[in-house]
Amino acid sequence: MLDGLHPVTLYAEILRALVDRTGIDPALVEDVITGCVIQVGEQAGNIGRQAVLAAGFPESVPAVTLDRKCGSAQQAIDFAAQGIIAGAYDVVIAGGVEMMSLVPMRANRLGKDNEGPLFRRRYPAGLVRQGISAELIAARWGLSRERLDALALRSHERAAAAEDRGLTPRSIVPVRVPGPGGERLVERDEGLRRDTSLDKLAGLRPAFHDPQVAAAYPQIQWRVTAGNSSQVTDGAAAVLLMEEATAVRLGLRARAAVTHFAVAGSDPILMLTAVIPATQRLLARASLEPAQIDAWEINEAFASVVLAWAADLAVDPERVNRYGGAIALGHPVGASGGRLFANLIATLEETGGRYGVQAMCESGGMANATLVERL
Repeated sequence: MLDGLHPVTLYAEILRALVDRTGIDPALVEDVITGCVIQVGEQAGNIGRQAVLAAGFPESVPAVTLDRKCGSAQQAIDFAAQGIIAGAYDVVIAGGVEMMSLVPMRANRLGKDNEGPLFRRRYPAGLVRQGISAELIAARWGLSRERLDALALRSHERAAAAEDRGLTPRSIVPVRVPGPGGERLVERDEGLRRDTSLDKLAGLRPAFHDPQVAAAYPQIQWRVTAGNSSQVTDGAAAVLLMEEATAVRLGLRARAAVTHFAVAGSDPILMLTAVIPATQRLLARASLEPAQIDAWEINEAFASVVLAWAADLAVDPERVNRYGGAIALGHPVGASGGRLFANLIATLEETGGRYGVQAMCESGGMANATLVERL
Protein backbone atom coordinates (compact mmCIF):
# COMPACT_ATOMS: atom_id res chain seq x y z
CA MET A 1 0.00 0.00 0.00
CA LEU A 2 1.16 3.51 -0.81
CA ASP A 3 -1.20 5.35 1.54
CA GLY A 4 0.39 8.68 2.30
CA LEU A 5 0.69 9.53 -1.38
CA HIS A 6 -2.06 11.39 -3.18
CA PRO A 7 -3.18 9.44 -6.29
CA VAL A 8 -2.51 12.47 -8.49
CA THR A 9 1.03 12.61 -7.12
CA LEU A 10 1.55 8.89 -7.68
CA TYR A 11 0.42 9.01 -11.30
CA ALA A 12 2.40 12.20 -11.92
CA GLU A 13 5.56 10.45 -10.67
CA ILE A 14 4.97 7.66 -13.18
CA LEU A 15 4.38 10.09 -16.04
CA ARG A 16 7.58 11.97 -15.18
CA ALA A 17 9.54 8.72 -15.02
CA LEU A 18 8.22 7.69 -18.44
CA VAL A 19 9.42 10.95 -19.96
CA ASP A 20 12.79 10.71 -18.19
CA ARG A 21 13.41 7.10 -19.24
CA THR A 22 12.46 7.60 -22.87
CA GLY A 23 13.85 11.11 -23.27
CA ILE A 24 10.77 12.24 -25.17
CA ASP A 25 9.74 15.88 -25.11
CA PRO A 26 6.38 15.88 -23.26
CA ALA A 27 5.18 18.66 -25.55
CA LEU A 28 4.94 16.01 -28.30
CA VAL A 29 2.34 14.02 -26.35
CA GLU A 30 -1.03 14.57 -27.99
CA ASP A 31 -3.15 12.90 -25.31
CA VAL A 32 -2.85 11.04 -22.02
CA ILE A 33 -5.53 8.35 -21.78
CA THR A 34 -5.96 7.20 -18.19
CA GLY A 35 -7.85 4.37 -16.56
CA CYS A 36 -9.34 4.87 -13.11
CA VAL A 37 -12.27 2.93 -11.70
CA ILE A 38 -13.34 4.70 -8.50
CA GLN A 39 -13.55 8.29 -9.74
CA VAL A 40 -14.62 9.96 -6.50
CA GLY A 41 -12.78 11.86 -3.78
CA GLU A 42 -9.10 12.25 -4.55
CA GLN A 43 -9.58 10.35 -7.82
CA ALA A 44 -12.39 12.54 -9.17
CA GLY A 45 -12.30 15.37 -11.68
CA ASN A 46 -10.37 13.76 -14.56
CA ILE A 47 -7.36 12.54 -12.60
CA GLY A 48 -5.43 12.09 -15.85
CA ARG A 49 -5.44 15.82 -16.54
CA GLN A 50 -4.57 16.65 -12.95
CA ALA A 51 -1.58 14.30 -13.08
CA VAL A 52 -0.39 15.73 -16.40
CA LEU A 53 -0.26 19.18 -14.83
CA ALA A 54 1.25 17.87 -11.58
CA ALA A 55 3.97 16.14 -13.60
CA GLY A 56 5.02 19.47 -15.07
CA PHE A 57 3.95 18.64 -18.63
CA PRO A 58 3.13 21.64 -20.85
CA GLU A 59 -0.40 22.90 -20.37
CA SER A 60 -1.01 22.05 -24.03
CA VAL A 61 -1.05 18.30 -23.21
CA PRO A 62 -4.66 17.12 -22.71
CA ALA A 63 -5.89 14.03 -20.89
CA VAL A 64 -9.00 11.94 -20.48
CA THR A 65 -9.98 9.45 -17.78
CA LEU A 66 -12.04 6.35 -18.53
CA ASP A 67 -13.61 3.49 -16.61
CA ARG A 68 -13.85 -0.03 -18.01
CA LYS A 69 -13.52 -1.53 -14.54
CA CYS A 70 -10.49 -3.82 -14.16
CA GLY A 71 -9.67 -3.40 -17.85
CA SER A 72 -9.41 0.40 -17.68
CA ALA A 73 -5.67 0.76 -18.30
CA GLN A 74 -5.77 -1.92 -20.97
CA GLN A 75 -8.63 -0.07 -22.64
CA ALA A 76 -6.55 3.11 -22.45
CA ILE A 77 -3.74 1.32 -24.30
CA ASP A 78 -6.20 -0.03 -26.87
CA PHE A 79 -7.78 3.37 -27.46
CA ALA A 80 -4.32 4.94 -27.84
CA ALA A 81 -3.21 2.32 -30.36
CA GLN A 82 -6.49 2.55 -32.25
CA GLY A 83 -6.12 6.33 -32.43
CA ILE A 84 -2.63 5.94 -33.88
CA ILE A 85 -3.81 3.34 -36.40
CA ALA A 86 -6.65 5.67 -37.43
CA GLY A 87 -4.24 8.57 -37.93
CA ALA A 88 -5.71 10.65 -35.12
CA TYR A 89 -2.52 10.58 -33.02
CA ASP A 90 1.22 10.28 -33.49
CA VAL A 91 2.29 10.17 -29.82
CA VAL A 92 0.10 9.09 -26.90
CA ILE A 93 0.60 8.03 -23.29
CA ALA A 94 -1.82 5.44 -21.95
CA GLY A 95 -2.01 4.21 -18.39
CA GLY A 96 -3.99 4.14 -15.20
CA VAL A 97 -4.01 4.73 -11.47
CA GLU A 98 -5.86 3.39 -8.45
CA MET A 99 -5.25 4.11 -4.77
CA MET A 100 -7.41 1.40 -3.23
CA SER A 101 -6.19 2.14 0.29
CA LEU A 102 -7.42 5.73 -0.01
CA VAL A 103 -10.48 5.44 -2.26
CA PRO A 104 -11.97 2.01 -1.53
CA MET A 105 -13.93 -0.15 -3.92
CA ARG A 106 -17.63 0.73 -4.20
CA ALA A 107 -17.04 4.23 -2.84
CA ASN A 108 -18.75 5.51 -5.97
CA ARG A 109 -21.88 3.40 -5.46
CA LEU A 110 -24.76 5.60 -4.33
CA GLY A 111 -27.07 2.94 -2.97
CA LYS A 112 -28.38 -0.60 -3.21
CA ASP A 113 -30.72 0.04 -6.14
CA ASN A 114 -28.66 2.63 -8.00
CA GLU A 115 -28.81 0.67 -11.28
CA GLY A 116 -32.32 1.96 -11.96
CA PRO A 117 -35.70 0.28 -12.49
CA LEU A 118 -35.09 -1.10 -16.00
CA PHE A 119 -31.93 -2.88 -14.88
CA ARG A 120 -33.76 -4.28 -11.84
CA ARG A 121 -36.57 -5.48 -14.06
CA ARG A 122 -34.08 -7.65 -15.92
CA TYR A 123 -31.99 -8.60 -12.87
CA PRO A 124 -34.39 -8.36 -9.90
CA ALA A 125 -31.84 -9.52 -7.34
CA GLY A 126 -29.08 -7.36 -8.77
CA LEU A 127 -25.57 -8.64 -9.46
CA VAL A 128 -23.48 -10.63 -7.02
CA ARG A 129 -20.07 -9.71 -5.65
CA GLN A 130 -17.12 -10.70 -7.79
CA GLY A 131 -15.99 -13.22 -5.19
CA ILE A 132 -19.32 -15.01 -5.55
CA SER A 133 -18.83 -15.02 -9.31
CA ALA A 134 -15.43 -16.60 -8.77
CA GLU A 135 -17.10 -19.27 -6.64
CA LEU A 136 -19.71 -19.92 -9.33
CA ILE A 137 -16.93 -20.32 -11.91
CA ALA A 138 -15.09 -22.78 -9.66
CA ALA A 139 -18.29 -24.79 -9.30
CA ARG A 140 -19.18 -24.77 -13.00
CA TRP A 141 -15.68 -25.78 -14.15
CA GLY A 142 -15.19 -28.28 -11.33
CA LEU A 143 -12.12 -26.54 -9.94
CA SER A 144 -10.98 -27.94 -6.61
CA ARG A 145 -9.61 -25.85 -3.75
CA GLU A 146 -6.28 -27.62 -4.29
CA ARG A 147 -6.10 -26.45 -7.92
CA LEU A 148 -6.96 -22.88 -6.96
CA ASP A 149 -4.29 -22.83 -4.28
CA ALA A 150 -1.72 -24.44 -6.58
CA LEU A 151 -2.16 -21.64 -9.11
CA ALA A 152 -1.84 -19.08 -6.31
CA LEU A 153 1.42 -20.64 -5.12
CA ARG A 154 2.75 -20.69 -8.68
CA SER A 155 1.98 -16.96 -8.99
CA HIS A 156 4.15 -16.16 -5.96
CA GLU A 157 6.92 -18.52 -7.07
CA ARG A 158 7.06 -17.07 -10.56
CA ALA A 159 6.99 -13.49 -9.28
CA ALA A 160 9.86 -14.28 -6.91
CA ALA A 161 11.87 -15.95 -9.68
CA ALA A 162 11.37 -12.98 -12.02
CA GLU A 163 12.42 -10.56 -9.30
CA ASP A 164 15.52 -12.66 -8.59
CA ARG A 165 16.43 -12.54 -12.29
CA GLY A 166 16.20 -8.76 -12.12
CA LEU A 167 13.37 -8.63 -14.63
CA THR A 168 10.38 -7.01 -12.95
CA PRO A 169 12.34 -4.10 -11.43
CA ARG A 170 12.96 -2.81 -14.96
CA SER A 171 9.35 -1.69 -15.19
CA ILE A 172 9.06 -0.41 -11.61
CA VAL A 173 9.45 3.25 -10.69
CA PRO A 174 10.66 3.68 -7.08
CA VAL A 175 8.49 6.12 -5.16
CA ARG A 176 8.95 7.80 -1.78
CA VAL A 177 5.92 7.46 0.43
CA PRO A 178 5.49 9.83 3.39
CA GLY A 179 4.31 8.41 6.69
CA PRO A 180 4.23 9.05 10.43
CA GLY A 181 7.70 7.55 10.82
CA GLY A 182 9.15 9.51 7.91
CA GLU A 183 9.50 8.70 4.25
CA ARG A 184 9.99 5.15 3.02
CA LEU A 185 11.23 4.11 -0.39
CA VAL A 186 9.05 1.59 -2.21
CA GLU A 187 10.96 -0.02 -5.07
CA ARG A 188 9.49 -3.52 -5.34
CA ASP A 189 6.10 -5.18 -5.34
CA GLU A 190 5.05 -5.56 -1.72
CA GLY A 191 2.41 -8.26 -2.22
CA LEU A 192 4.88 -11.03 -3.01
CA ARG A 193 4.98 -13.68 -0.28
CA ARG A 194 8.09 -15.80 -0.66
CA ASP A 195 7.27 -17.89 2.39
CA THR A 196 3.81 -19.00 1.31
CA SER A 197 3.08 -22.69 0.76
CA LEU A 198 0.22 -25.00 -0.11
CA ASP A 199 -0.21 -25.73 3.59
CA LYS A 200 -0.48 -22.04 4.45
CA LEU A 201 -2.90 -21.41 1.59
CA ALA A 202 -5.00 -24.41 2.62
CA GLY A 203 -5.36 -22.94 6.10
CA LEU A 204 -7.19 -19.82 4.88
CA ARG A 205 -10.95 -19.58 5.28
CA PRO A 206 -13.31 -18.93 2.36
CA ALA A 207 -13.45 -15.17 1.93
CA PHE A 208 -16.98 -14.72 0.59
CA HIS A 209 -19.14 -17.21 2.46
CA ASP A 210 -22.64 -15.83 2.95
CA PRO A 211 -25.64 -17.88 4.18
CA GLN A 212 -28.09 -16.03 1.93
CA VAL A 213 -25.89 -16.58 -1.11
CA ALA A 214 -25.42 -20.22 -0.12
CA ALA A 215 -29.19 -20.70 -0.15
CA ALA A 216 -29.53 -19.02 -3.56
CA TYR A 217 -26.58 -20.88 -5.11
CA PRO A 218 -26.34 -24.31 -3.49
CA GLN A 219 -23.75 -25.43 -6.07
CA ILE A 220 -21.09 -23.20 -4.47
CA GLN A 221 -18.61 -25.16 -2.35
CA TRP A 222 -16.76 -22.10 -0.95
CA ARG A 223 -13.25 -22.54 -2.29
CA VAL A 224 -12.24 -18.92 -2.95
CA THR A 225 -9.97 -17.39 -0.28
CA ALA A 226 -7.81 -14.31 0.14
CA GLY A 227 -4.90 -16.53 -0.88
CA ASN A 228 -6.23 -17.52 -4.30
CA SER A 229 -7.66 -14.07 -5.09
CA SER A 230 -5.97 -10.87 -6.26
CA GLN A 231 -4.70 -8.45 -3.64
CA VAL A 232 -6.13 -5.01 -2.95
CA THR A 233 -3.29 -2.75 -4.04
CA ASP A 234 -2.24 0.82 -4.80
CA GLY A 235 -0.53 1.44 -8.10
CA ALA A 236 -0.12 3.37 -11.33
CA ALA A 237 1.24 2.56 -14.76
CA ALA A 238 2.02 4.39 -18.01
CA VAL A 239 2.93 3.27 -21.52
CA LEU A 240 4.30 5.35 -24.39
CA LEU A 241 2.79 4.56 -27.79
CA MET A 242 3.54 6.11 -31.17
CA GLU A 243 3.53 5.43 -34.89
CA GLU A 244 6.65 3.45 -35.86
CA ALA A 245 7.95 6.11 -38.25
CA THR A 246 7.65 8.66 -35.44
CA ALA A 247 9.70 6.42 -33.15
CA VAL A 248 12.43 6.15 -35.80
CA ARG A 249 12.44 9.90 -36.31
CA LEU A 250 12.78 10.47 -32.55
CA GLY A 251 15.58 7.92 -32.22
CA LEU A 252 13.48 5.50 -30.14
CA ARG A 253 13.38 1.71 -30.51
CA ALA A 254 9.93 0.23 -30.88
CA ARG A 255 9.66 -2.86 -28.66
CA ALA A 256 6.32 -4.22 -29.83
CA ALA A 257 3.36 -3.45 -32.06
CA VAL A 258 -0.21 -3.47 -30.78
CA THR A 259 -2.06 -5.07 -33.67
CA HIS A 260 -5.49 -6.49 -32.76
CA PHE A 261 -8.18 -5.82 -30.17
CA ALA A 262 -11.37 -7.36 -28.90
CA VAL A 263 -13.94 -6.67 -26.22
CA ALA A 264 -16.74 -8.98 -25.16
CA GLY A 265 -19.63 -9.23 -22.78
CA SER A 266 -20.96 -12.30 -20.98
CA ASP A 267 -23.30 -13.36 -18.17
CA PRO A 268 -23.04 -10.57 -15.55
CA ILE A 269 -23.72 -13.03 -12.73
CA LEU A 270 -20.81 -15.30 -13.67
CA MET A 271 -19.29 -11.89 -14.47
CA LEU A 272 -15.66 -12.92 -14.98
CA THR A 273 -15.87 -15.35 -17.90
CA ALA A 274 -15.87 -12.86 -20.79
CA VAL A 275 -12.09 -13.38 -21.09
CA ILE A 276 -12.97 -16.60 -22.92
CA PRO A 277 -15.07 -15.10 -25.79
CA ALA A 278 -12.84 -11.99 -25.88
CA THR A 279 -9.76 -14.14 -26.43
CA GLN A 280 -11.54 -16.27 -29.02
CA ARG A 281 -12.72 -13.16 -30.88
CA LEU A 282 -9.22 -11.67 -30.82
CA LEU A 283 -7.58 -14.81 -32.18
CA ALA A 284 -10.20 -15.11 -34.92
CA ARG A 285 -9.57 -11.52 -36.01
CA ALA A 286 -5.83 -12.16 -36.15
CA SER A 287 -6.25 -15.60 -37.81
CA LEU A 288 -4.18 -17.21 -35.07
CA GLU A 289 -4.56 -20.36 -32.99
CA PRO A 290 -3.81 -20.53 -29.24
CA ALA A 291 -0.72 -22.66 -29.96
CA GLN A 292 0.77 -19.78 -31.97
CA ILE A 293 0.73 -17.42 -28.98
CA ASP A 294 4.10 -17.41 -27.23
CA ALA A 295 3.08 -15.55 -24.06
CA TRP A 296 -0.17 -14.88 -22.27
CA GLU A 297 -1.01 -12.38 -19.53
CA ILE A 298 -4.41 -13.30 -18.09
CA ASN A 299 -5.29 -11.22 -15.07
CA GLU A 300 -5.41 -13.27 -11.88
CA ALA A 301 -8.45 -11.55 -10.45
CA PHE A 302 -9.20 -14.99 -9.01
CA ALA A 303 -7.46 -18.30 -9.65
CA SER A 304 -10.72 -19.79 -10.89
CA VAL A 305 -10.90 -17.26 -13.73
CA VAL A 306 -7.48 -18.19 -15.13
CA LEU A 307 -8.10 -21.93 -14.78
CA ALA A 308 -11.51 -21.79 -16.47
CA TRP A 309 -10.08 -19.67 -19.31
CA ALA A 310 -7.14 -22.06 -19.77
CA ALA A 311 -9.46 -25.07 -19.84
CA ASP A 312 -11.69 -23.64 -22.56
CA LEU A 313 -8.79 -22.34 -24.69
CA ALA A 314 -6.58 -25.45 -24.13
CA VAL A 315 -3.57 -23.23 -23.40
CA ASP A 316 -0.19 -24.45 -22.16
CA PRO A 317 -0.03 -23.11 -18.54
CA GLU A 318 3.73 -22.64 -18.84
CA ARG A 319 3.08 -19.74 -21.23
CA VAL A 320 0.66 -17.97 -18.89
CA ASN A 321 1.77 -15.21 -16.47
CA ARG A 322 5.46 -16.07 -16.60
CA TYR A 323 6.29 -13.34 -14.07
CA GLY A 324 3.42 -14.11 -11.72
CA GLY A 325 0.11 -12.33 -11.62
CA ALA A 326 -2.25 -10.29 -9.49
CA ILE A 327 -2.44 -12.96 -6.78
CA ALA A 328 1.21 -12.22 -6.00
CA LEU A 329 1.66 -8.72 -7.38
CA GLY A 330 -1.68 -7.12 -6.59
CA HIS A 331 -4.48 -5.63 -8.65
CA PRO A 332 -4.81 -1.82 -8.52
CA VAL A 333 -7.89 -2.03 -10.69
CA GLY A 334 -7.50 1.11 -12.81
CA ALA A 335 -3.80 0.47 -13.47
CA SER A 336 -3.40 -3.31 -13.77
CA GLY A 337 -3.65 -3.39 -17.55
CA GLY A 338 -0.42 -1.41 -17.73
CA ARG A 339 1.44 -3.94 -15.58
CA LEU A 340 0.18 -6.85 -17.66
CA PHE A 341 1.28 -5.04 -20.81
CA ALA A 342 4.78 -4.42 -19.45
CA ASN A 343 5.15 -8.02 -18.31
CA LEU A 344 3.84 -9.34 -21.63
CA ILE A 345 6.43 -7.44 -23.66
CA ALA A 346 9.20 -8.34 -21.21
CA THR A 347 8.24 -12.02 -21.47
CA LEU A 348 8.38 -11.93 -25.26
CA GLU A 349 11.78 -10.27 -25.12
CA GLU A 350 13.16 -12.73 -22.58
CA THR A 351 11.88 -15.83 -24.39
CA GLY A 352 12.30 -14.63 -27.98
CA GLY A 353 8.59 -15.07 -28.64
CA ARG A 354 6.70 -13.27 -31.36
CA TYR A 355 3.05 -13.03 -30.33
CA GLY A 356 1.60 -12.15 -26.94
CA VAL A 357 -1.97 -11.77 -25.70
CA GLN A 358 -3.29 -10.11 -22.58
CA ALA A 359 -6.87 -10.43 -21.39
CA MET A 360 -8.66 -8.89 -18.45
CA CYS A 361 -11.99 -9.86 -16.92
CA GLU A 362 -14.15 -6.99 -15.75
CA SER A 363 -17.03 -6.22 -13.43
CA GLY A 364 -20.44 -6.47 -15.00
CA GLY A 365 -19.47 -9.34 -17.29
CA MET A 366 -17.00 -7.80 -19.76
CA ALA A 367 -13.41 -8.34 -20.92
CA ASN A 368 -10.66 -6.87 -23.08
CA ALA A 369 -8.19 -8.88 -25.13
CA THR A 370 -5.18 -7.35 -26.90
CA LEU A 371 -2.60 -8.87 -29.26
CA VAL A 372 0.96 -7.57 -29.43
CA GLU A 373 3.80 -8.58 -31.72
CA ARG A 374 7.41 -8.26 -30.61
CA LEU A 375 9.52 -6.20 -33.03
